[in-house]
Parts: sequence; structure tokens; C-alpha cells
Amino acid sequence: MGKEKKSGGCFGWFIVIVILGVVALALGLTLRKKFDHGGGDSPVPGPPGAITKKYGDALKIALQFFDIQKSGKLVDNDIPWRGDSALQDGKDEDVDLSKGMYDAGDHMKFGFPMAYTATVLSWAILEYGDQMNAAGQLDSAKDSLKWITDYLVNAHPKPNVLYIQVGDPDVDHKCWDRPEDMSEKRPLIQVNTSTPGTDVAAETAAAMASASLVFKSSNSAYSSLLLRHAKELFKFADDYRGSYSQSIPQVQTYYNSTGYGDELLWAASWLYHATRDHTYLDYVTGSNGETYANWGSPTWFSWDDKLPGLQVLLSRVSFFDSKVAMNSESLKKYRKTAEAVMCGLLPKSPTATLSRTRSIYFFSLFHFLNLAWFVSFIRVGWEFLRISLYHVDNTDGLIWISDWNALQHPIASAFLAVIYSDYMLTSRTQKLHCDSDTFSASDLRKFAMSQANYVLGDNPMKMSYLVGYGDKYSQYVHHRGASIPTDSDTNCSTGWKWLESEDPNPNVATGALVGGPFLNESYVDSRNNSMQTEPSTYNSAVIVGLLSGLLTSSSVVTSFI
Repeated sequence: MGKEKKSGGCFGWFIVIVILGVVALALGLTLRKKFDHGGGDSPVPGPPGAITKKYGDALKIALQFFDIQKSGKLVDNDIPWRGDSALQDGKDEDVDLSKGMYDAGDHMKFGFPMAYTATVLSWAILEYGDQMNAAGQLDSAKDSLKWITDYLVNAHPKPNVLYIQVGDPDVDHKCWDRPEDMSEKRPLIQVNTSTPGTDVAAETAAAMASASLVFKSSNSAYSSLLLRHAKELFKFADDYRGSYSQSIPQVQTYYNSTGYGDELLWAASWLYHATRDHTYLDYVTGSNGETYANWGSPTWFSWDDKLPGLQVLLSRVSFFDSKVAMNSESLKKYRKTAEAVMCGLLPKSPTATLSRTRSIYFFSLFHFLNLAWFVSFIRVGWEFLRISLYHVDNTDGLIWISDWNALQHPIASAFLAVIYSDYMLTSRTQKLHCDSDTFSASDLRKFAMSQANYVLGDNPMKMSYLVGYGDKYSQYVHHRGASIPTDSDTNCSTGWKWLESEDPNPNVATGALVGGPFLNESYVDSRNNSMQTEPSTYNSAVIVGLLSGLLTSSSVVTSFI
């Protein structure tokens, strides 16, 4: 009896221990999930929670680059080394094109990427305006957006005319001067009925339509003005079809468009969200969708390829408007392709892209170890080992697609990932299916965080690629205004000494997201290395969107209206 009683007591304690272990394991997984998500998959989506300081600080810094890039008569200027510039832009043809933003480190105004910048910035505000406001950055974002849309309104003086470029890049790139000191001619290029530009006109329509939603509650008259321009531009783009870089061959060198179908669908999608007019939804789900949507073939979101953004944006309809989506096979195809885009990003997905910076270091290490040159291994092998070990702990790696402007694709992809994760969270969609595996919203958010953290310094170089953030960042940004002292008496031809100077930039281009690392994760901080050190406004738009989405764990609105 005694032995049986003792045995039963041990068994009872065993059961208790097992139960406690299961509870502890469940609690641990829950806490891990919360950690991975930056606050957790909230069972009831709600307003913004506590702001993550790292992302809040970075967002404030990133938004400042838009102020640095502003053209025209500056208002409430907080950048001490910037002043009024390009005040005569457009005057030769009786249009005021003095506003807008310079494209990158030069002084060109390229309408195609500038409109994309406005569309992405609008989208970020629409999805994450509450988060921006909680961090005190919403007004800054809206001010930057309006600076661009004011320009775009003036660039569209007639229904079938759109000015798409200010300045001659061949002339502009022969100068190294401050924008305040520009003296070279600033010719204009337009698209019209005889010189069509469907891609740039449709992207500008998307910018106007999305921005009309941003200003709908705060400035209804301006919102209506933007929507009118959006409708006119979309009709112009659709009625007079042709790629602007085929109509105007001289633009091919800088922002060559590879097609206009994605922009037509992108613009129609934004017009649907802005108007709820089902004519626009029919446009993207009908024959135009069949022709241009490229369902089932995920690509990379950029100023030239809007398809991934389009697929995520139309997924919003599937997530939050089941009555509309229920009977639309095309909307299901858009969402299915958006899921394929997401699956390609998740590092543990069966369909994950192998285009990541970590791959080359594993290859380089093992390739090197097979060499007989042991002395050389002792000298340089440690660096390979260090970086390879870094990637053992940071297995996500940086998405890497291009030498030029390498950060564009990973940050744009991460922006889409955080949006899609919040669509899942808000709609309480538990799983994303990637072939035989499933993933959660927190998995997508973790990927997005990995790309943002890489930019902010969690990388083998241990440097921030966002200028002004952290203790170590680029000192030789390829940017004319930043490289020339404000009291320098230089002009177009005499300012080249500042490009060649070995001294760091006298002015900090705060908020500039530089081009980024090479595939081997090296970075050469040199003004002449424009491939890696030149920033751009369209990259700033996607990093602002990404950081806004990561500020805090919360929901997105289920309708923009």
C-alpha cells in the first residue's frame, strides 16, 4: 500500500511538472511571437501602441531628406545649408514648375520617379498615418507630399499635356554646383497626344488619386482638385497609349520604362480606392488585367515595376471587402500573386528567393577553405569567417537584386511585407500558405524588421545606410549640395574640386538613404562612387513607409474612405 501510494504521488508530481512545462512552453512561444512581431499579434487590432524608439528616431531622420530635396521658394526652411532654387523653372512655357523635388544628388526633376515617390508616400500615410501621428511625424510627411503634388498639378496644365522633366541631364551632369547657384538652362519635356507617355501619365494619375485620399478630410478642396487631375490623366494615359521612353528616346538613359501596363492597372486601382467607382475595378479585373497583370509571376516593386504593389493593394479588397471580392476570380488571382510575392521574401519559405547578400559569403568562405594558400587564409580568412558567422545568427540576409541602388528592392519589398502582414493581422487571417508550409503575420513582420535593421546598422559593416542615424554612416554622400560649403564661390565648372575633395561633406544630407552595399556586403564611401553613395527621393519614400509600419504594433484601416 505504501509503495503504491508513493508511486502515485510521483506520478502526480510528474503530471504537474508536465502541465507546468506545457504552460511554460506556450508562454515562451507567445512571448517569442510578441518579440518577433515587435509587440505581438494583437487578438483585437486597435490604435497604435507604444512607439519603438529606434524606428521613431529613424523615421524623423528619414523624412528630413525630403526637405533637403525641395526645389523652389522654401517655406519654414529648417535645413541651414539649403535655400531658394530653380525659381524660374517652367517660366519659358508659362507654367510654374519651381516646386517639386530634385531626383537624387543632382538637380534634375524627373516626373516618373517623382510621381512614384508621391504615390508611395501617400500609401504610407494612408496605411500608417495614425502611427506617424503618434510619433509626431504626420505633418512632416503630408507637407512633403503636398510639395510634390503642387508641382504635379502645375505640370498638368491641360487634360492631354503633362510636363515630365525639367532640366537637361547631359547639361546638368556636366556641372557640380549648389542648386541655389544654378545658371544652366532648364528645358522642359512634355508628353501629349502626339508624343504619348502612358506610363508616366498613369503613374502621375496614381499619385494624384492616392494623395486625394490623404487630404480628403483635412483639405477637401485640394483633394477634389487632385482627384480631377487624376481622372483626366488616367483618361489621357489610356486613350493615347505609348511608352514615354519610346516616344522620347533621350529619356532612356536615366529612367527608361519597360512597359506601361502596370502603371495603367496601378492608376485604376488607386482611382477605385479614391472613388469606389466600380468602373475602375472592372478595368483591373477585366481584359486589361488579363493582358497586363502577369498573374502568378512575382516581380520586384520599384519605380519601374508597380505590379507587386498593385497585387498587395488589390489584396486589400479581398481582405476587407468580401462582398466585392467573392465573385471576382481576377481579384483572387491578384491576391494569390501577392501571396507568391510574400512567400518569395520569407527566408524559410520553400519558394524563398536566393538573391540575398549572405549567400556569397558562405560560398566565399568554403571556396577559400578549399585553397592551399594557408598563409593568405590567416591574413584575410578571418573577415570571411566573421561575416559568415554574422549570417548564421542573421539568416534573413538582405534581399539583393542590383549593384546600382541596391537598397531599393529590399526596402520596397519589406514595405510591402509589413503592409501585407498588417492586412493579415487586421482581418485576423492566421496563415499565409507557401506550398506545403504556412507562415504568420509575425513572420512577415520579422522579415520586414530584418531589412530595416540591416539598413540601420545590423550588418557586417556595422554602419547605418541612413545618413544621420547612429554613430557611423556615409560621410561622402554623392550629393552636390551636401558636398559644397554654403559660403563657397563656385559655379557649374569650378565646383568640381568639391567632388574630388578628400574631406567629408561639409553639410550632412540627413535622412539620405544611400545606394547601399555590394553583394559581398562591402561599401566604398566615396563621392565618386555614385553607385553606392547616391541617395534618391523614391528610396526615401519606401524607407519612410517601412519605418512607419514598424513604429508600433497596430491595425490598418479597413477602408481609405
